[in-house]
Amino acid sequence: MSVNKAILIGNVGRDPEVRYFESGAAVASLPLATTDRAYTLSNGTQVPERTEWHNLVFRYGLAETVEKYVHKGDKLYIEGKIRTRSYDDQAGAKRYVTEIFVDNMEMLTPKGASTVGIASSSMPQAGTAQPSVQQPSQSQASSVQEDNPADDLPF
Repeated sequence: MSVNKAILIGNVGRDPEVRYFESGAAVASLPLATTDRAYTLSNGTQVPERTEWHNLVFRYGLAETVEKYVHKGDKLYIEGKIRTRSYDDQAGAKRYVTEIFVDNMEMLTPKGASTVGIASSSMPQAGTAQPSVQQPSQSQASSVQEDNPADDLPF
C-alpha cells in the first residue's frame, strides 16, 4: 500500500492562470507560499523564517472556481497529489517540475477582506470562510482520461 497526499495551508502568490481545452476542460495553475516562522533555539541560535513555494494545478470545475474566486494573497487550504514531470529546456537540459494536483480546496480568506497585507496568522471568523470545493469524480468530469487508473479506487 502507498499514499501520495499533500496537505498545505498558504497564501496565493499570483492570480491563477487558466487554460481551456477544445473539450471544454479547464486547468488552472498558481503558486502557493507556505512559511515557517523564525525562532530562537534554547542555546540562542536564531533560525530564520523559511518560505517554500508550491506549484498547484486545478482541473475541471475546481479550475473554474479558482478562476472566479481565488486571487493573489488569498489564504487556501488544499489537499492533493504530488506529481513530478520533466521537460527539455531551450538549451537541451532536462528540467524537473514538481506540482500538487489539487483534489480538495477550502478558501480561508474571509469574504470582503482585503487580500493585500493579510498576516499569515489571520484566520476567518466562524461562518465567514468560503465552502470547501472538491474535485468531481471521474464519472462527473469531462471525458479527459487520467494517467493513473488507481485514482478511481473507492478508498
